[in-house]
Amino acid sequence: MPWRRAAFAAALLFPLAACTTQAQPEAAGSTAPGFPYTVTNCGVTTTFTAPPKRAVTMNQHATEVMLELGLAKSLVGTAYLDDKVLPKYAADYRAAPVLAAEYPSYEKLLSANPDYVYGGYASAFAANEGRGREALAKSGITSRLNVENCPKGATTTMDDVYQEVREVGRTFGVADRAESWVREAEATNARTRAEHAGAAPVSVFVYDSGDKTAFTVGGKGIGNDIVTRAGGRNIVAGDLKDKSFGDASWENVVARAPEVILILDYGGTSVEAKKKRLRDDPALASVPAVKNGRFAVLPLSDMVTGVRAPDAVAKLAGQLRAGAGR
Repeated sequence: MPWRRAAFAAALLFPLAACTTQAQPEAAGSTAPGFPYTVTNCGVTTTFTAPPKRAVTMNQHATEVMLELGLAKSLVGTAYLDDKVLPKYAADYRAAPVLAAEYPSYEKLLSANPDYVYGGYASAFAANEGRGREALAKSGITSRLNVENCPKGATTTMDDVYQEVREVGRTFGVADRAESWVREAEATNARTRAEHAGAAPVSVFVYDSGDKTAFTVGGKGIGNDIVTRAGGRNIVAGDLKDKSFGDASWENVVARAPEVILILDYGGTSVEAKKKRLRDDPALASVPAVKNGRFAVLPLSDMVTGVRAPDAVAKLAGQLRAGAGR
């Protein structure tokens, strides 16, 4: 989908918005219990003397981290869903104002009077649209960018998911809730690993979207770690080793002959339409996954650094071992 490519392209176009180091002044008055707390996030160092009171989340996985930690009352605005929030979050999500279907303008963002903005993708803080982290800081607004989108060379793993939840929990004074979630997530990952131990890896191609080229999961992001933990082998991880998402050629897909194609479910194109596009392409007729009808499906929100990641591993592992959804 074009907007998906644009969102990830923005991470390259606006790196300074994500990596400029700045020290936030401490607020006047008494310090809240458990504070001050200083955190460095994507090169931006912030000291909190109390939890933020008026948060805006941009991108679904940021919103769901907040809701999982019981912070719905701190939300004064949200923006940019990829798909539906999980049912357990639905009531809390409906209670939060939606500032924009995609990203709000800087003026719309300021109209919510936030003291904290939490972005899931680097494009949330696009400097040329006025939402850069420096600009927010000058307005007295602290910010956070999901760690998967920090401009760094290291790959993103489940440990980064734990870090993300812990740091958000600590920022909002609910470190105990964050640690409880991490313990449950570790247990989920341990169960999945034990249930599928010893099975040979299944070659997997992740299909997000695209016709002339295939927009897919690269080797750098949490999506690749999810595939690996589920017992899969991402066939283009080496080609896109420096990207969370990127474009792969269909020629490479054919040459690598994936046993399973994992379809990401979101947006206006249905899973069935994506399957039809793959089945109807004569160039893909020899691909084992297409020939044998081996398609797995996950929502896009499962494949980013958020609270869905451990369950996503378990769901994908089950589909890979069961022959996937035919």
